[in-house]
Amino acid sequence: MPASLLHLVRHGEVHNPDGVLYGRIPGFKLSKLGHTMAGSAVDALKGHDVVKLYASPLERAQESAQPWAERFGLDVHTDDRLIEPHNRFEGKKFEFGPQVLANPSSWPWVTNPMRPSWGEPFVDIASRMLHMLEDAWKSVDYGEVVLVSHQLPIWMVHRSVTGKRLYHDPRRRRCNLSSVTTFARDEAAATGFVETDYRDPARELLIASIDLGAV
Repeated sequence: MPASLLHLVRHGEVHNPDGVLYGRIPGFKLSKLGHTMAGSAVDALKGHDVVKLYASPLERAQESAQPWAERFGLDVHTDDRLIEPHNRFEGKKFEFGPQVLANPSSWPWVTNPMRPSWGEPFVDIASRMLHMLEDAWKSVDYGEVVLVSHQLPIWMVHRSVTGKRLYHDPRRRRCNLSSVTTFARDEAAATGFVETDYRDPARELLIASIDLGAV
């Protein structure tokens, strides 16, 4: 039979001393704290039978995947479907949210927050992620699969499988650094998957972390 569980894991804290919205910009790697966070995510699934590992191509995801590879003796399979969505705010140094309205040059980008107009449409993110889950589920004959990705792609899966509208307040996402969101196959569900668990193994480290890179 195919995979029993699929675990979507967010990367750890990124070294971002200038506080930019890094998006897909290359060169943003894990901080020292981020590496510790990534290790805590692996510890959260101690005793689980993880047999395959996927990761976004971005450095922070690849580095966050390494503890999984070492713990379970796995290769990292890179898949572009797990990548951070593209957006027009990459490289900016203001916090994404209401503060955007204080930057007139950005106003044309925020005309339709329900799409959103500043980047990859929510429906496209959800579609590529759900296809990724489908392929990951079929890729093994048994066991569990870990997929290291980013906040918004993981949140789009959560909202899709729970039947919520994709448009949302970015400040209210339940997808902390190095969190683990788990899904199981359910043929009766509209998306083919149901969410079974959410773990926040790095929660004690979050107070010392900076999480500014996503939109």
